[in-house]
Amino acid sequence: MSHINVLPPDVRNKIAAGEVIERPASVVKELLENAIDAGSTDIRIDILSGGKRMISVSDNGMGMDREDALLCFERHATSKLASADDLFDIRTLGFRGEALPSIASISKVKLVTGLRGSASGIAIEMTGGEVTDTREAPSTGTLVEVRDLFFNTPARKKFLKATTTELLHIIDIVTKEALSHYPIGFTLFADTNERLRLPAASGFRERIMQVYGDAFLKGLTEVTAAGHTMELTAFISGNDNFRNSRDHQFLFINNRPIKDQSISHAVYKAYEGILPLGSHPIFFIYLRLDPRGVDFNVHPAKREVRFESKEIVYRFVNSSLRTRIKESREEYARPFTQPPGPDFTGAAFRPYTQFPGTSLPVSDSFISDSPGLAYRPSLPFIYLGDTFVAVSGTGGLTLIDHHAAHERILYEQLLGTVSIPSHQLLFPEQVRLSHKEYMVLVDNSDVIREFGIEVDDFGRDSLIIRSLPDALSGSDLRGILMDAASALLAGLPPDKTVREALAARIACHSSVRGREILNQEEVSRLLADLEKTASPDQCPHGRPTRLFFSLDDLKKMFKRS
Repeated sequence: MSHINVLPPDVRNKIAAGEVIERPASVVKELLENAIDAGSTDIRIDILSGGKRMISVSDNGMGMDREDALLCFERHATSKLASADDLFDIRTLGFRGEALPSIASISKVKLVTGLRGSASGIAIEMTGGEVTDTREAPSTGTLVEVRDLFFNTPARKKFLKATTTELLHIIDIVTKEALSHYPIGFTLFADTNERLRLPAASGFRERIMQVYGDAFLKGLTEVTAAGHTMELTAFISGNDNFRNSRDHQFLFINNRPIKDQSISHAVYKAYEGILPLGSHPIFFIYLRLDPRGVDFNVHPAKREVRFESKEIVYRFVNSSLRTRIKESREEYARPFTQPPGPDFTGAAFRPYTQFPGTSLPVSDSFISDSPGLAYRPSLPFIYLGDTFVAVSGTGGLTLIDHHAAHERILYEQLLGTVSIPSHQLLFPEQVRLSHKEYMVLVDNSDVIREFGIEVDDFGRDSLIIRSLPDALSGSDLRGILMDAASALLAGLPPDKTVREALAARIACHSSVRGREILNQEEVSRLLADLEKTASPDQCPHGRPTRLFFSLDDLKKMFKRS
């Protein structure tokens, strides 16, 4: 007796749906890409209950006649491929021919479509992949309405998240498609409320401004480059405009939103020697390649690609960004010098000297546990580099990472273990954010207020900041709110509460940066405040704030004992 069965079509479609349709946002992505490929200039998305009840995407594209409208729900039916050779010259966004039949097999679908310029059209209704009604309907363009997603696959439906979470995923998808298709207008309604309205833009720069605001755009540096069969337009972090998460990093290849570790590494490598430890650059990378040099058919959800010459693409992106970064950084144009500092009493020695690199075998076995700094305000100190201060301790030497030390102080202030005064802003500040960030901060305004940051909803993706902790005066308020939103969106580490995760993110953003040089009074205050904290030896992320080398440690390093 045979143990091998040929699965019926409805089961095969549900299996295919499991590969392509992960959640409501997956449906939105597939329908948006079909609308874009149809030549649409205006697309509207309507959502109910985070897409779990209803998803509707309507466009003014070329539309379909009756025959194509019925064929589009057949598996492997597509207008975007004619032969196997076309698989290696993809110039559209969708091509697998499984999206619509997969969606139809696990939902209730209505399609209304008609050819552009035609007075007649067709309406088709389906339930679980079976056609239930077909009728004439005057229409131009295409409307696809998907209701009760996963109604016949309850095992999948129970894994859907809360309505707000699913809506945030949809906003993320719409935002990515809008960022890569600036000539198209996008409008998103959720539960009849307008969430996004992005009219057609003149270019990538204007589109980024529409999503994130003018102030955000001003913190970015534009890069353009061209090479053999490749073109690059990029907007990347300028100066010290870095973040504590990877949330604002986008890569588009031939207008497709893609994840690729190799190109991300090329970006980070371009910032080598500039990017502070634990920080991340903002980047919008728009890369155009010869379609024959990249394979888009390697992932069911089209999130990954395979390059014919990965090394060439890597070098092109890296060198293009690195050249532009060097042009905009002062330290590449002139040597970095330290300001004069306090004299060491009785020492024929110039403080703040930057020591050249050595090959001394410094290892954990040579570093003693810190016995406490035995601090006094007159302690001499010297800068060794971007973040490190050396202070003479009791019978040895203490190296201090002043960024990590300040993180620890702010973290405990924000959590209330050290008192943190706050103040009302004389002139409340308006901050524009992406819609996703705006949503999550409005929903968690009470949590933010616990840190002394009072924000009010100003509408249209903007918040009004009315009060701040004194410790955050002069900080980048937009960056703080973006990092707070990122922490809330990322979910909680298993060992932290919401307040702890937020406090760690805000403290890291607001603490003194590596290239800031502190004077004697500031170093004195930093060390005194560090001693008052509950855990002075570690920053909130577990990195050491200071390392103590006893005289015996130093002798061992120089092989004198």
